Amino acid sequence: MAAFTEGTPCWVEAQLPDLEAGKRFYGELFGWTFDPDRDEARKDGKRVAGLIPKRDGRMPTTWTIYLATRDAGTLSARIKAAGGQMIMEPYPVGPFGVLALAADPGGAVFGLRQAGDDDGFERTMLPGSFCWMEIYTRERDAVDTFYASVFGYLGTQVEPDEEGRADDFDYRVWSPPGSRAGDDTSFGGRAVLTEAFPAELPGHILVYFAVDDCDRTCATATALGGRVTNPPFDTPHGRIAVLRDNQGARFAVLAEPAEEPVTEPADEPARDHVDAPSDSPPDESAEPSEKPSTPPGEMR
Repeated sequence: MAAFTEGTPCWVEAQLPDLEAGKRFYGELFGWTFDPDRDEARKDGKRVAGLIPKRDGRMPTTWTIYLATRDAGTLSARIKAAGGQMIMEPYPVGPFGVLALAADPGGAVFGLRQAGDDDGFERTMLPGSFCWMEIYTRERDAVDTFYASVFGYLGTQVEPDEEGRADDFDYRVWSPPGSRAGDDTSFGGRAVLTEAFPAELPGHILVYFAVDDCDRTCATATALGGRVTNPPFDTPHGRIAVLRDNQGARFAVLAEPAEEPVTEPADEPARDHVDAPSDSPPDESAEPSEKPSTPPGEMR
């Protein structure tokens, strides 16, 4: 069983009206295979996500992020005391541990997952797996305070000029408690829903998956019946797009920048290779986006 720091993403799950159609879509898009005995997707044999049938037509077709906890009951009490709400109180799910659904003060819904015997991500940050979570809210101050007090998140405010953004760009990057805040430990961020977004759009969480090629992924998604709602665009952290699958569930993809080849100056004698130093929305395309800087790899 993988060990996850309290409050960090440990699972993502999509509730879909047509489970088999979802398996075909994501199997082609990300190269996922599916466990015949469990509602789980795998990439290269490692657990990466869950696909489950939507049993209540009133529920949205969506991707849900689950945050790790050692005690779902205690955490639920903290959520309510901090201004959040419990949508579904903790309930046992056999070998999968204990699950719950909650909402932050801005209305963004997330899950809680108290680990069982065999669950959670086995692979992240590699193509075809989870790589980032992004919370959109109109209640910036309340939401920042909520996640800091409930989960102990350490926040770093992003400077707009460092991202090539306008001065009103408001984005906060989060690191888990017990770490040193910064790019090396960040796992998600908070963005503000500005007037550019429809007034009826609620607070929400956008789930990101890593891919090799953002544009090719968008073309494949469209061919499979999905829709690109935010065409590919470049950021300092990679090329990003926002899509909906063939049943309407929304997610984002991110392709990391290609590494620059290292070349030797023409007027200097050849020498041993040394790595070059690295520089360490109604209109949904207006969404500000960041990416995790955690080194790619599988969950330990």
